[in-house]
Amino acid sequence: MNMPAKNKFNIWNILALIILSFFLLFTVYPLFLVLKKSIVDPNTGAFTLSYLTKFFTNKFYWVTLINSFKVTIVVTLLSVALGLPIAYLMRKIKIFGNKIVETLIIISYLSPPFIGAYAWIQLLGRNGVLTKFINSIFKLQFNGIYGFPGIVLVLTLQSFPLVYMYISGALKNLDNSLDEAAESLGYTSLERVFKIIIPLVMPTVLASCILVFMRVIADFGTPMLIGEGFKTMPVLIYNQFMSEVGGDDGFAAALCVIIIALTILLFLIQRFVANHYSYSMTALKPMMPQKEKGIKNIFAHLFVYLTVLLAILPQIVVIYTSFLKNRGGQVFIKGFSLDSYRATLLAKDNSIIPNTYKLGLAAILIIIVLGILISYLTVRKRNSLTSTLDTITMFPFIIPGSVLGIAFLFAFNQKPLLLSGTAIIMIIAFAIRRMPYTIRSSTAIISQISPSIEEAAISLGASETRAFTRVIVPMMMPGVIAGAIMSWVTVISELSSSIILYTNKTQTLTVAIYTEVIRGNYGNAAAYSTVLTLTSIVSLLLFYKLTGKKEIGV
Repeated sequence: MNMPAKNKFNIWNILALIILSFFLLFTVYPLFLVLKKSIVDPNTGAFTLSYLTKFFTNKFYWVTLINSFKVTIVVTLLSVALGLPIAYLMRKIKIFGNKIVETLIIISYLSPPFIGAYAWIQLLGRNGVLTKFINSIFKLQFNGIYGFPGIVLVLTLQSFPLVYMYISGALKNLDNSLDEAAESLGYTSLERVFKIIIPLVMPTVLASCILVFMRVIADFGTPMLIGEGFKTMPVLIYNQFMSEVGGDDGFAAALCVIIIALTILLFLIQRFVANHYSYSMTALKPMMPQKEKGIKNIFAHLFVYLTVLLAILPQIVVIYTSFLKNRGGQVFIKGFSLDSYRATLLAKDNSIIPNTYKLGLAAILIIIVLGILISYLTVRKRNSLTSTLDTITMFPFIIPGSVLGIAFLFAFNQKPLLLSGTAIIMIIAFAIRRMPYTIRSSTAIISQISPSIEEAAISLGASETRAFTRVIVPMMMPGVIAGAIMSWVTVISELSSSIILYTNKTQTLTVAIYTEVIRGNYGNAAAYSTVLTLTSIVSLLLFYKLTGKKEIGV
């Protein structure tokens, strides 16, 4: 690194080297092994492209890539088609109960997509409540929402809140005088939306599209549960790696390389959009919700309420079904009971919920400590070393969870770094996966703290480290804790890496829900899902309490 000699061995550069080593070991090294396995013949050790050739020359394999793009493109477009108008209507028109509506939107976003898949199986599966109703009323032979339509439905209802939150934030900074000027020139409401509002928020729309695209293309749980014959890349990767019959580590590694290349490309596009098509707006006259009357008001309320109801419906379904009587957790019968909770939460050997909380809290502790240090180093101690650290810490943001899980098993499945099957590998995976979000939020916080405050503490006799620990950290902590709460929700909802790395001793709620659904134990799955949903809701309320906010910005 090109650093002045006097700064070479100070405490900050030593810290940066230690943290960089951590990320090199747990991010770069595992990904390097994935790349190596994809291009090296396991028998001869020679360079080979046979795995990549196998993928692109066999329709059974490359069609999964087409399927992933089909799902992702359709979900992204539909998410914008829902998120953009809802954000505009919520900002333009006084929607009755708008705070509750916004909270429900956020809850639906925080819930894992595969819970939505499970809930829609209960509603529109082959034996779902709505399926039976539709078939009996309309004399149809509807076989459920499995396959492409079901995947799109679940992921759209789970992804549009992300678009909503981004665009809602952009609309807050939009100067309403531009809209009023267009109105005075004779533009209709619809013309103003398409010629004024949408062009102004288009950079935000494009940025949210890329994030939805990246999230959906890496999703594993939803297509695994309801995809059936419609397979996507994450499902193919999981099957190739985990299959007891016909599994191929080298081919699974090649699939990982392909999906990593795609996500890196998407990330670069996102950065290009952010850097070249973004601008700041100062809302001298912010857009304020106004009361509407007549058909416009009715339409706005119906559109918002019905969309949000569909989005939150999975959470309602899992909570409701968790209290139904059942036989063995598989067949629901008339009446209500606590059977599902007795079979799960009150089971003698049940360590699933304690595992989830213990592993999640340990990961969050790592995230908080490293997040604060990394953000401080990259903002206040900028040099070639910390710049490298800033770049490498973003890698997990663009790596799908299943790929990271497989990479960890490649890297830490033998001595001297035998971590597979332990709680440590789960904790590190969780921390690595969610670290970029906390780093970015912490960086934003520390950028708002004037360097003169730290300089004043040093001028009064405090050392740099003392000024950091006694002045900067306390000032950062409220925002960091609030960000950590939201990271906590995503950590306990993690499935794609957990399903690769867990053992019976480290099973978490998400893994338990997934395995119970696969086995057809829907009562047990509902009980576990309810616990996860309620944990997310309590975490969200705690976030509101600590920040004094009534919304979440992204």
